[in-house]
Amino acid sequence: MNLAVVGHVEWVEFVRVERVPQPGEIVHAIETWEEAAGGGAVAAVQLAKLNGSAHLFTSLGDDELGRRSRQELEERGVTLHVTAAGAPQRRAFTYVDERGERTITVLGPKLLPSGGDGSLPWEELARCEAVYFVSGDVAAVRAARRSRVLVATARELATLRRAEEEIDVLVGSGEDASERVEPGTLEPPPRTVVTTSGALGGWVRPGGPFRAAPLPAPIEDAYGCGDCFAAGLTFALAQGRSMEDAVQVGARCGAAVMTGRGAYTAQLEGLV
Repeated sequence: MNLAVVGHVEWVEFVRVERVPQPGEIVHAIETWEEAAGGGAVAAVQLAKLNGSAHLFTSLGDDELGRRSRQELEERGVTLHVTAAGAPQRRAFTYVDERGERTITVLGPKLLPSGGDGSLPWEELARCEAVYFVSGDVAAVRAARRSRVLVATARELATLRRAEEEIDVLVGSGEDASERVEPGTLEPPPRTVVTTSGALGGWVRPGGPFRAAPLPAPIEDAYGCGDCFAAGLTFALAQGRSMEDAVQVGARCGAAVMTGRGAYTAQLEGLV
């Protein structure tokens, strides 16, 4: 299948600690690591692992971290289409505590892919069975809408509102006030709204509640859980599965990634 993600990339430095420091406190790292991550990257790699390939329309910095991000994501099976940012690669600093919870600080502006960048093959999105929109400009939303199925994150409500395109599935976290979607938030309204609630599962509107997937191992790191959920859901919808099946595939992807270090080590592969 042809699958794509439109979204941003961050170079993330992870620091594992017993607990996140209080103001003025010093804590000692148990371990550290770095990798290219961020919502667009995490979702694209998850789709590539499920599907065998995936496109990522993104923007990367014109510095060493931007080049390292490109190389790493290509090595992970992602085909990149990159808008030149003309700026340093966006970075992030992420604490992971003893419970596996992640606390993120981003450094620098989000580098957004532009649908007006004529050097990118935006026409590829019209040939995609499904696209997951993580971030980008209004023109990027409209290009993504040309796919058969468009899934989008509720983190970008302002951009989606300006684009005035119908979203097939809008995915948001019920635990984040900025991602809650009330009737009338978007016009036209999304056909389906999926709200996740961690270990409680979530809710599909219209539809009803769904259960969280069982964890295949102890929790290691919650980073990337939400975007892996959305990627799994996108993959299942591209296969033509029902919404009920799709949220369960997403839940399995979200649960799996929580049991590995960082964004990629425990992502599901070759799901059928």
